[in-house]
Amino acid sequence: MAKLAVTSYGDALFQLAVESSKCSQMLDEVTQLKQILEANPELADLMANPRFSKEEHLQVIENVFKGKLSEELYNFLNILVMKSRYGELDNILEYFISKVKEYQGIGQAHVKTAIELDAEQKKQIKEKLLSTTKYNLIEIEYEVDPSLIGGMVIRIKDRVVDSSVKSKLERMSRDLHKIQI
Repeated sequence: MAKLAVTSYGDALFQLAVESSKCSQMLDEVTQLKQILEANPELADLMANPRFSKEEHLQVIENVFKGKLSEELYNFLNILVMKSRYGELDNILEYFISKVKEYQGIGQAHVKTAIELDAEQKKQIKEKLLSTTKYNLIEIEYEVDPSLIGGMVIRIKDRVVDSSVKSKLERMSRDLHKIQI
């Protein structure tokens, strides 16, 4: 149910951004809002507190965000409070960001390697991903995982390319276990 709420509200916010031709502006604003919320976890605690009524939560939203956010985003926060979905805000904003980036042709990749890559290797990976995907730009998050032994694992959305030594050894091990002597 929560996943449905995230996609429904995220899609609604995205549709609003597209229809009002404010995708870039709202992307910047949502990114800043997400950073503010991450820097102030006590606001999330306050908004999750069931001892306060919806009206009190709306008052908090007004005191904190009125005049500081666009009217669209401010009203969106009010709707989330009224529909008891404020707890999903972080996931909704994350979904919205990925949806707008996809719309703008910006890909997001996660690259996991066994060792730290140098700038030249990162540049080569970026060029290869841009040439093999439909994206105009690509944002890459790098992670080091020594358990991979060698090679890399690349994830873009729900697609994974695993060329790590670890996975090759695991496949080889499974294949050897299947052999009957």
